[in-house]
Amino acid sequence: MTFTFRPLALTAMALAFAAPVAAQDAAPAEQAAEVTGEAAPAMTPDQYIGNPEYMLNLDLSTGGRVVIQLYPNVAPNHVARVKQLARAGFYDGVKFHRVIDGFMAQTGDPTATGQGGSELPDLEAEFNPTPHLRGTVSMARAQAENSANSQFFIMFQPRFTLDRNYTAFGRVVSGMQYVDAINRGEPPAVMSRMVQVSVAADDKPVPPAAMLTEAQPAPAAPQIGIDELNAPIR
Repeated sequence: MTFTFRPLALTAMALAFAAPVAAQDAAPAEQAAEVTGEAAPAMTPDQYIGNPEYMLNLDLSTGGRVVIQLYPNVAPNHVARVKQLARAGFYDGVKFHRVIDGFMAQTGDPTATGQGGSELPDLEAEFNPTPHLRGTVSMARAQAENSANSQFFIMFQPRFTLDRNYTAFGRVVSGMQYVDAINRGEPPAVMSRMVQVSVAADDKPVPPAAMLTEAQPAPAAPQIGIDELNAPIR
């Protein structure tokens, strides 16, 4: 799955994170919506900012935990999908298969080819005015607008041409240094990976440090020079 970009006027929007508040679970409203078949009302910041039910933990092979604040107010279906896949263990071990320096790191494809996804149906776009700033987390898709499924990307630097063209659904609030350390390439020679992905409310501990390390390529064969070829056999 590759990005398709169309020129778009720059969108300027200040993004401020409110101080964490006591967790307020919106599950009753969501359950009521399922029963009635009506869309749940948009959530307010005090319902999701700092609420562990709407925080995603990415434990990366680059050394530590990345915490993402999810935005169910602007992309409720995408947030629900990512949480569902995280809780099913779908993302555990999945690699970053497309990483462009100064742009973004893309993951969420278990085949690590850019062509894979989950067995769940594709999502309808939830384009919104959330700007694609450093640390913004957004859903990847094919050329069709309603083709997002499981792949997502994390921004290294702002790219406002993506605004309202891709569904932004969260932003990194801590551990960005581990995102910065993801190996670059299309694909990278050695792919960094998500060792464990979990919803913060599930309180999964960070894996042992020995698991949060990159797989190293096999060492290169030593160069054999003329001296070695002429050396006597011992």
